[in-house]
Amino acid sequence: MSLHEQYSDIPRGQVIATYDTYVEAQRAVDFLADEQFAVENVSIVGSDLKMVERVTGRLTRGRAAAAGAATGAWFGLFVGVLLSAFASKDNTNGLLLVVSALIYGAAFGGIFGFVSHALSGGKRDFTSRSKIVSSRYEIVVVWAKADTAREVLARLQSTA
Repeated sequence: MSLHEQYSDIPRGQVIATYDTYVEAQRAVDFLADEQFAVENVSIVGSDLKMVERVTGRLTRGRAAAAGAATGAWFGLFVGVLLSAFASKDNTNGLLLVVSALIYGAAFGGIFGFVSHALSGGKRDFTSRSKIVSSRYEIVVVWAKADTAREVLARLQSTA
């Protein structure tokens, strides 16, 4: 079985435990590993997935320009370091090359961020972070090892 086939579908086996948070599910699998259970037979499956987007603030042209400048500065720094690394060895202006690339990158990034936001026509005037969350996390174990895993996890429940 190829690596792609092995990890491309939902794991087959028996659900031996269900948890409300990923941290709890991770703790259970960690306990199984600590108890010398063959954890390569275990999967954590998140169910009832939801995309949650948290609004972090209002996006103004100034903030868009600042974000563009920051991104441009990083890109400029990257280009400057690459150019100075491949510049001739007798060139003593490597630092000047890096700093100027950083400044040009920040300037062009800031302009691009400002203009992009101005041309958006007021659509998406906020900043946010999004992530995928699950309502529950199931520990799935291959059929042949499920009873043993359930017995091991029972010891975790009794110590909690």
